[in-house]
Amino acid sequence: MGDFSDRRGVALVTGGSGGIGAAICRLMAARGAAVVLTYNRNADAAVGVVRDVEALAGTAEAEQLDLVDARATRALVERLVDRFGAVHSVILASGPHVPQIHLSRIDAGAMRDRLEQEAGAAFNLLSPALPTLREARGAIVAVTTAAVEMLVRAIAAEEGRFGVRANCVGPGMLTDGMAARLISSGDLDEAALQAAARNIALRRFGTAQDIAEAVAFLASDRAGYITGQLLAVDGGFGV
Repeated sequence: MGDFSDRRGVALVTGGSGGIGAAICRLMAARGAAVVLTYNRNADAAVGVVRDVEALAGTAEAEQLDLVDARATRALVERLVDRFGAVHSVILASGPHVPQIHLSRIDAGAMRDRLEQEAGAAFNLLSPALPTLREARGAIVAVTTAAVEMLVRAIAAEEGRFGVRANCVGPGMLTDGMAARLISSGDLDEAALQAAARNIALRRFGTAQDIAEAVAFLASDRAGYITGQLLAVDGGFGV
């Protein structure tokens, strides 16, 4: 299936060294996209993803980037446009670890930092990427929480006239990504996991591949009349 084989330019995947991001990179490459993935600290994992893609006869490169650094983020987008001609898909698969604690226990500084690392970081990337996405009539897909969802919906409303689509994927309980980190950190104990499983219609946790399939669909022309939406990939948790 070559959804991206005829697309000029590259797909940019942030957080490509993580469990969900890595699955997205592999699937996008398998469907014909050249991929540039970013990582913040885990260079070894990023190199591993590049090797995985190359083993599939795909093309991938890794770039170290802290999305909080607006200047560096803009510079990366400009380099990619100069080198590849366009960025046809921007996929946000990065984000800070969010401890499961009550808002009353979070101080103002920690909340400000979290918003900067999440919504602020997303804006730092999407703002400079809009000109190339307009030219490519490209797509934004954010694997996200509520703060970034509002930003993506606003972009969808404003940029649709230029052919740019913007959607979100809302992951449920997974065996990969943030859910896995919450399990390993002890924020979600066995009782909490059992309670979550009982509330999932499919009675199982999802995987990074489940998320990647949704992301690749929304980035492709097969979703050409879908924008401003949140696709919940949660096994029916919200039913």
